[in-house]
Amino acid sequence: MNGVSGRMGYRQHLVRSILAIREQGGIELSDGRRVQVEPLLVGRNEAKLAEIAARHGLDHYTTDLDAALADDRWQIYSDFLVTKARASALRKAIAAGKAIYTEKPTAETFEEALELALLADEAGIKNGVVHDKLYLPGLRKLRRLIDSGFFGRILSVRGEFGYWVFEGDWMPAQRPSWNYRTEDGGGIIVDMFPHWNYVLEYLFGRVESVYARAVTEIPERVDEQGKRYKATADDAAYAVFDLAGGITAQLNSSWTTRVNRDELVEFQVDGTHGSAVVGLFGCKIQPRNATPRPTWNPDVPDAHDYAADWHEVPSLDLSGTEAFENGFKVQWEEFLRHVLEDAPFPYDLLSGARGVLMAQKGLESSKTGARVDIPEVTAENLRELSGVVR
Repeated sequence: MNGVSGRMGYRQHLVRSILAIREQGGIELSDGRRVQVEPLLVGRNEAKLAEIAARHGLDHYTTDLDAALADDRWQIYSDFLVTKARASALRKAIAAGKAIYTEKPTAETFEEALELALLADEAGIKNGVVHDKLYLPGLRKLRRLIDSGFFGRILSVRGEFGYWVFEGDWMPAQRPSWNYRTEDGGGIIVDMFPHWNYVLEYLFGRVESVYARAVTEIPERVDEQGKRYKATADDAAYAVFDLAGGITAQLNSSWTTRVNRDELVEFQVDGTHGSAVVGLFGCKIQPRNATPRPTWNPDVPDAHDYAADWHEVPSLDLSGTEAFENGFKVQWEEFLRHVLEDAPFPYDLLSGARGVLMAQKGLESSKTGARVDIPEVTAENLRELSGVVR
């Protein structure tokens, strides 16, 4: 586990996923066997690694990635590094024959992300990319609605994501300063468009084109040492996506907006037979036969309570229980079963490359002011595309 001293690597991947799996006695396979997991913590700061290991009663940590990759005891390499450091580490892990499980973006450019997918394919190794938003309770409820035919024909998707990230002067910023420097791999398009790609792709349809506007709203921020620095990366992005099947998606992403909605991210999906408003956890629906009949009249105050016309979807998972498990943990379990018994797992490095491609095309659209087509990227045309790349 490379990068466990970082916020996401520690909280979501180590504590809430791997350690939680260990505490439950490992994972159960389809034949009833249970397999336990043993983590090796990897990073640059030995003191931090030692402290984390001691805190959780773990035996293994190292600052020597090459030695860890050369050790046959460790079967899976998982990567939670900053984006700039990720591709080189993944190449080493692929060359060592390890299964790969990584955060996204998988690389800084589509060409590099595609190369990683090709290298993993040629090496014949199992690989997966974190697609955590699909495992959120709200989006899992949305998946059920789509599968049930609730919406009829889906017309459009609108999404609002973001919150105010403090500039770092009078109030410490909630995100590391590298997020606001292009030269360090920062930017909200690079960060969020890979998420939006898999959310749109796996719920609604392939993203065929993008029209985006990226802006840097706050030109100067203060870093962790209290020093002012120029913000060179975009901190807000406004985009329209054309999806296969004629669906239009409009998604706003911003670290410079104050929240006036139930959750930090919300999607509204409108269809001919019904609509839904979905967040991290909540999912409200309004079916066709319960839709009010609004009438526009700017001269008379509208006393209708539109919020009361929506109904909350119960928090039941597919087993009928009342709670969803942590999404990172659930995806980890699915990936481990994929490695151990070849269970299905579609979220691979090629899927990650499509996310990087959408971010790259979004930045191109913002730069040119034009709508940009996004070519299809599949296992069937991987080598054709990589031939162009190489």
